[in-house]
Amino acid sequence: MLPDFRVRQRDYLLEISRALTQELDYDKLLERILQISLEMLAGQAGIIALRTRTEGWQIRISTGLPAAFLKYLEPQLAQIPEYEDPQDSELMIINQILNKFTQAVSLGRLSSVGLPLITGQRVLGAIFVFREYSGFSADDKSLLSSFANQAAIAVKNAQLYAQVEYDRKRVTALLDSAADGILILTSDLTVERANPAFSFMIGTPVQDIVAKNHDEIIHWTKKPHDMTLSEAVAGGWPLTPNATLYVEGDILRPGAVTPLPVGITYAPLLTSEGNLLNIITTVRDITRFRQADEMKTTFISVVSHELKTPVALIKGYVGTLRREDARWDRKIVDESLQIIEEEADRLAIYIENLLDATRLQTNSFSLKQTDIQLAQVIKRVAERLQTQTTMHQIVATVPDDLPVIVADEIRINQLISNLVSNAIKYAPKGKIEITAEVRGENIIVCVSDEGPGIDPNDAPFVFERFYRSPDATKQTKGAGLGLYLAKAIVESHGGRIWIDPEKGKGACICFSLPIAPDA
Repeated sequence: MLPDFRVRQRDYLLEISRALTQELDYDKLLERILQISLEMLAGQAGIIALRTRTEGWQIRISTGLPAAFLKYLEPQLAQIPEYEDPQDSELMIINQILNKFTQAVSLGRLSSVGLPLITGQRVLGAIFVFREYSGFSADDKSLLSSFANQAAIAVKNAQLYAQVEYDRKRVTALLDSAADGILILTSDLTVERANPAFSFMIGTPVQDIVAKNHDEIIHWTKKPHDMTLSEAVAGGWPLTPNATLYVEGDILRPGAVTPLPVGITYAPLLTSEGNLLNIITTVRDITRFRQADEMKTTFISVVSHELKTPVALIKGYVGTLRREDARWDRKIVDESLQIIEEEADRLAIYIENLLDATRLQTNSFSLKQTDIQLAQVIKRVAERLQTQTTMHQIVATVPDDLPVIVADEIRINQLISNLVSNAIKYAPKGKIEITAEVRGENIIVCVSDEGPGIDPNDAPFVFERFYRSPDATKQTKGAGLGLYLAKAIVESHGGRIWIDPEKGKGACICFSLPIAPDA
């Protein structure tokens, strides 16, 4: 017949095996381990201390001990160095600290016993039990030791589960916060996971994406130039563990009128045996890249055309004047030289505008600000540009007592010149008026004409780089940089620019500039 403590040992170990294998919540598990330890040894108090990789020994859970005891004990444990043989060295020091302190604070009424929680060769922590008067026998220690071995396995499993759960939450947070769309596919190309970004991208709820086949979700408007995923898998992809696949094209979106340009990267996830487990799919919206390519093409086309015309005129007139078989009278020579000069000026303006546009892109658009009288600048621009047109009357309706502003006079001159030049270009004839007034802490300047005005469909885009309306492209020359640079100049001075459709029948563009603080 088994001795009584052996029966108790067997019963407790059976209970711990049942209870601990079912509990993966880390804190609840530690509470249960400490509770059973106290029941087994009739203890009045207990501690479970765990050894962390970064901060050494720490008290993780306790019961029946005053806060002052724990407050003293925890810094003592934190000072214990890490030994090569922690089971013998560290635990011996901990037991010495506990026994010495327990005897001191209880005047010999309390005794303690501690045994390690060990898995393999690693000490995870230790269980300490305290009880009054009677010490701990060899049977008590044997019982606690057998229990500690089972508890250590449960603690290790709970730690692994907690780490897996932490990693899962971290991956979930990463997927949910990613700006690119992400799909996780199974080896048969079924969607196992989809993140919110992809759901938003194609306008379909996540629950309607999961469990669908890849080809049911990714509908190409036309076959991409690159090999599709289905074709690649059919050909044996991936041939190596890092053989990513990139496909670019337009995909259809349910309920959307226009397709979405995307670049999709497929990355294989293989088992240790080399079998395909998952395919991590990253979907990037490449609309901006597509627009950038289109803008580049437009830029080359517009600039080539706009530079070609004045160069051709200059070359033609120079070639004509140099003809040795002709004698030109002075009037023809002067007219030809005037045209050459005007076209050279046009070239200089185009080049300067292009340089300014480049400076804006590289954040090197600088200002040299001084106190300036805006009224004088406006009147000088009106007088200068009036000499360039006989079909328009340029009127500056500006009060002489406009407050001083702090600005770059060259840039402000360029700003107003661009707006007036636009009016001359797009209004066949009529009055062009420049007005200025003080409103609050700003000066409002408007340039209006009597032309056809700005189409409401074009209004949101006229300040964009290289933008020209279809009608403007057919009727007038230009690179689409005038209003783009005007907006940049205004905003660099702390103002804003807008279209005012209420000012007469033609086009009217207004901007604001802040008044100098001491004006």
